[in-house]
Amino acid sequence: MELGLVGLGKMGGNMRERIRRAGHTVIGYDRNPDVADVHSLKELVGSLKGPRVVWVMVPAGAATQSTVDELAELLSPGDIVVDGGNSRWTDDEKHAEELRAKGIGFVDCGVSGGVWGLENGYALMYGGAAEDVAKVQPIFDALKPEGDFGAVHAGKVGAGHFAKMVHNGIEYAMMQAYAEGWELLEKVDSVTDVREVFRSWQEGTVIRSWLLDLAVNALDDDEHLDKLRGYAADSGEGRWTVEAAIDNAVPLPAITASLFARFASRQDDSPQMKMIAALRNQFGGHAVENKK
Repeated sequence: MELGLVGLGKMGGNMRERIRRAGHTVIGYDRNPDVADVHSLKELVGSLKGPRVVWVMVPAGAATQSTVDELAELLSPGDIVVDGGNSRWTDDEKHAEELRAKGIGFVDCGVSGGVWGLENGYALMYGGAAEDVAKVQPIFDALKPEGDFGAVHAGKVGAGHFAKMVHNGIEYAMMQAYAEGWELLEKVDSVTDVREVFRSWQEGTVIRSWLLDLAVNALDDDEHLDKLRGYAADSGEGRWTVEAAIDNAVPLPAITASLFARFASRQDDSPQMKMIAALRNQFGGHAVENKK
């Protein structure tokens, strides 16, 4: 199958490689000419045989909107646009309507896997009409982890990004719990090897997880996280999760508190946020702020 891929950053570049390893043809466009296969969206669309599938992996908001607008003018009826970035689900509904008016299908896809996805596969949550999803299915199969699980047609347009948003909200709360436990262990005099306590939890405990493994990786690199500043950004999904909870009258005290903790990190050098920053860097390659 042929795929056009727009956005070849940390996620998009690795996704291109994984899809190619599965035997598909990927033509990639990025504003950075050093990583691009073509040098404009027009050239990308012209390089694909119809019906075309173009996967967009650019930042949510204005960048995604401008890309969808341009593709709407370049693509033909029967083509498909996939938004695999972290767009808000309400934007998906707008994009689907815009493209539908031109006979172009739309699928939204939440993608999780970070910098590890190239080798491990990406968890995929996608939304859209069954006939549109079917046209993209070979690419979903190439990207997902091996085995029967790791990908789901979550529902109609917007469902994929809504599911990914909730996933990220849960991720906030889980990281916060590990960070709070780590800070408490570091604080007391009686525990003399916090890193090895974390390592001991990796086998046989109910809190073992990939995040815990990444925490141990981070502590192996910097045992007390002395090199990091206790600052952690939020990429938007946590805020949207809390907003959706308010709209639907669903109590989310743990997720909400973890979001507010990130806000607090911008006021003080928080020890907990050193662990949050370290974990975000481990799984997603997100930037950290080192102490000066």
